[in-house]
Amino acid sequence: MSITATVIIIYLGFFAALGIYLNRNNSTASDWAVGGGGLGVFMLAAGVAGTRIGGAGTYGVAGDVISEGLGHLWYGVNSFAALFLVGLFFVIPYRRLQIVSVGQVFDYRFGSYRCQWLTSLCVQAEYLVVNIIEPYIIGSIVSGVTGLPFVVGVAIGGLLIVTFTVTGGLKGTAIANIVHCSVIILGLLLVGTIAMSNLGGWEAVTTLADGMLADANKDQASWWSFTGIGWATIIALFISATIHTPAASVYANYASSASKQGYLIPGFFLAGIIAAMMPLVAGFIGILTMATYGSDSGLTSYLNIAQLAMDTGPILGGIALAAVLAAVISSGAPILLASATMFVNDWIPAAKAYDSDRKLRAYKIVTVLYGTAAAVIAWLGNISSVLQLVLLGFAMVVPPAIAVGYVFYWRRTTEQGVFWGMATGFAGGLVMWLFNTLFGGAENATAGGFAQAWYELITFLGEWRDPSFLTLILPMIVIPAVSLMGSRPKDDEGRAESFYVRLGSIKPNFDWA
Repeated sequence: MSITATVIIIYLGFFAALGIYLNRNNSTASDWAVGGGGLGVFMLAAGVAGTRIGGAGTYGVAGDVISEGLGHLWYGVNSFAALFLVGLFFVIPYRRLQIVSVGQVFDYRFGSYRCQWLTSLCVQAEYLVVNIIEPYIIGSIVSGVTGLPFVVGVAIGGLLIVTFTVTGGLKGTAIANIVHCSVIILGLLLVGTIAMSNLGGWEAVTTLADGMLADANKDQASWWSFTGIGWATIIALFISATIHTPAASVYANYASSASKQGYLIPGFFLAGIIAAMMPLVAGFIGILTMATYGSDSGLTSYLNIAQLAMDTGPILGGIALAAVLAAVISSGAPILLASATMFVNDWIPAAKAYDSDRKLRAYKIVTVLYGTAAAVIAWLGNISSVLQLVLLGFAMVVPPAIAVGYVFYWRRTTEQGVFWGMATGFAGGLVMWLFNTLFGGAENATAGGFAQAWYELITFLGEWRDPSFLTLILPMIVIPAVSLMGSRPKDDEGRAESFYVRLGSIKPNFDWA
């Protein structure tokens, strides 16, 4: 067995054993879903940061830097902004409501199951993408370094993530993410530093990179510029990667996991700093990889990080692949956990009456079924641009994030406004993506009819055709418009008063006039 394969097997085996060991601390549904509410600042920060520095923040950023340039390092800025935004304005309300699914906000505020279900649908669209990508990447790595069939590698990846999630719970993922974050950042920095030295230093790297760009007929100035990908793309990245974050239900779980409310803002701030570091390191690896192999090398997925390291030496290759695995597991486990808690609380109305033991069983059963289904889809799928796929999932979560913001900070928001705002935003973004995919090819330029009309439209719009713009603009307009035009139910004043008093944001007996 190769040294690289040995490193991978040891890393995977360690976390499987850790999850089984931590299972002894998960005796109740609260222990499993929110870590028993006992996390300190640093464990909270590591757990939260790990959810952001998964595939999109590592091999996703590296791959897009290789192909398009340094503009994709904005993902680091977006990661910090996302977690700081949630920490400042959302996690304390989530904690006071004691929710484990963002959709529960609308149940508590309006008694609205349709808003709760729609929120879950939007968020699950993102989480399903993540849950599919993670076993896919583990399968690719295991298959690549051991020679096992891809399906076996995916099965190992799915089994690892499901087992660790079921046994470790939220506290387990937070503990593990302390190790993951360290391995990712320090391991890849070591890989990059040694690789840069082998290439002759930074000046040699830039010279080599410019030569590769010239050979590929790419604009060097644009590739090296932080705005070279265009402001429309940068804004779309911000919408997708930042604005969606308040509705990502995993942060509702973490909001209740801190042992003190005062830990939340500093914990999320520190998590933002950690999360911002990873895309910078991944971008550095992307530059080195492009300088070595070229921008059209086809190094997609985890290969854009691992190839450089593996060619340098088996030990370095093992470290790089361990870092990629760390990124995968750090986001995969808590997001699978959040997917399960969302499904039980949003899609099984009877779960409100479950006792702790029954709810814990439901969480674990759904985790196994959900993780298994995702692994099967990963085996059948063909994934190329990880970052672009994840960003599409992010965009679908923007409408409920906008809706939650309105509910928390504008008391005139109505249930009808929330529902139609989310529905139009989600549907609009999905239709935009579908039509762009179906009719965006050059063959539609002379196809006639709707296909040609749509092609001409998106050609005129350029990068402004990104679906994230609709997922932001539609709910921002529709929610206040419908809320102001519609009537409020007679019993809503009492429900609203109870809700906002629970948040601690208003005094009782406020005036709705």
